[in-house]
Amino acid sequence: MASLLRVATWGLCPWRGYCSKGTQGALSDGFVAALKAVVGPPHVSMAAAVREQHGRDESMHRCQPPDAVVWPQNVDQVCRLAALCYCQGVPIIPFGTGTGLEGGVCAVQGGVCINLTHMDRIVELNPEDFSVVVEPGVTHKALNTHLRDSGLWFPVDPGADASLCGMAATGASGTNAVRYGTMRENVLNLEVVLPDGRLLHTAGPGRHFRRRPWARRPSAHGLGTHLPYVSLGSRKSAAGYNLTGLFVGSEGTLGLITATTLRLHPAPEATVVATCAFPSVQAAVDSTVHILQAAVPVARIEFLDDVMMDACNRHNKLNCSVAPTLFLEFHGSEQALAEQLRQAEEITQHNGAFHFFWAKEAEERSRLWTVRHNAWYAVLALRPGCKGYSTDVCVPISRLPEILVRTKEDLKASGLTGAIVGHVGDGNFHCILLVDPEDPEELHRVGAFAQQLGRQALALHGTCTGEHGIGLGKQQLLQEEVGAVGVETMRQLKAMLDPRGLMNPGKVL
Repeated sequence: MASLLRVATWGLCPWRGYCSKGTQGALSDGFVAALKAVVGPPHVSMAAAVREQHGRDESMHRCQPPDAVVWPQNVDQVCRLAALCYCQGVPIIPFGTGTGLEGGVCAVQGGVCINLTHMDRIVELNPEDFSVVVEPGVTHKALNTHLRDSGLWFPVDPGADASLCGMAATGASGTNAVRYGTMRENVLNLEVVLPDGRLLHTAGPGRHFRRRPWARRPSAHGLGTHLPYVSLGSRKSAAGYNLTGLFVGSEGTLGLITATTLRLHPAPEATVVATCAFPSVQAAVDSTVHILQAAVPVARIEFLDDVMMDACNRHNKLNCSVAPTLFLEFHGSEQALAEQLRQAEEITQHNGAFHFFWAKEAEERSRLWTVRHNAWYAVLALRPGCKGYSTDVCVPISRLPEILVRTKEDLKASGLTGAIVGHVGDGNFHCILLVDPEDPEELHRVGAFAQQLGRQALALHGTCTGEHGIGLGKQQLLQEEVGAVGVETMRQLKAMLDPRGLMNPGKVL
């Protein structure tokens, strides 16, 4: 116990095997007491219900609970927890809001789940620099609520109200990526606790892109024991390796993200949402390609097939056309929006669209987008008691009509229950397949369909995952996508940063 407590206060300790080869339930009383010494007894739980809650996400992967759950209150505690777990050989699983879709929080070797949601401060907002620093407990919606009166917003919107640091960890994307990019383009710096407890700032302490040629002094108010983020960053940098890019999309396998510096964008002067239905999938997707080729600066362009529209009607008590449908959003001045709407309506009608409808008022726009954001739950309601599995392929926009039409045909032929939805403006779409987790034959069919679709995307020079990540289910497809040398390079990076393989084991590689 004494040696463990020394670790909790930054001492060193020998290997003692307090987690026996990852066997769940193997944490000793002394180790648990050391966890409590770091975060306080109220912030450690061994309760079965709590552990099960932290061993599952929104995916169809079976729940694999950790041996303990802890809630650190600040980055100092995260560093001490990591050092304690690492020197004792205990796996570490980061946890945010649990909205992932690839089993990223499953504790496949037991261990300690570090729930970071109590760290929920917006640490620093720099309106002049178009940047903000947030902790892991801050979600996409919470940040934009905070920014409401600043004239700025953060546009990366994955649908679920996910943790922003979790979004960085998975390389998330969403409905606005066609205009504003993904998390990879919008993360400027990360504060990361490495597996052994060391603290890394991937772009250097306080660095972020600036919009002014002078430096602002940090404010005098206290922001906790760590004050790394002050307005000292330059507009751009070519200094060394891109460590920020390494950790964005690393899925918790290289370290724990305890703060992220994000790029903000000016809030649009005006916004219009439009919807239109089509006689076929081909017509809808052709319209998408033609809108992009015409350089219409669309902010969002989402596709929902007829099955999805029917599910959304039932779930939201609506009466929309049960047909392949596009949801579009435009940002800009009043004059610019009028021209964008005119172009989009002309292109879609040329492809046979009907019921072209647009809305400008915030309430009506919100109602329309609620339909899209609730799509996952609308499909789940088609077969109560079943789990959902979402594919996540992404292809070059020129190949999108080909693969989407083929996927619709394959889905009908498979006999599986599912619907198609997608961020088609950047070539990304999802088949949401419903599966009985107690039916091995159906599980196999869903897995085979997903693998086949992933390989079809790779054959078209696309990717097996546009935004959900690799997690537990796409490791073979990752090898096929990046090749043996690519995977081996990733393994070498993982081994360098995490030589004991304790950070979120079993994921990605």
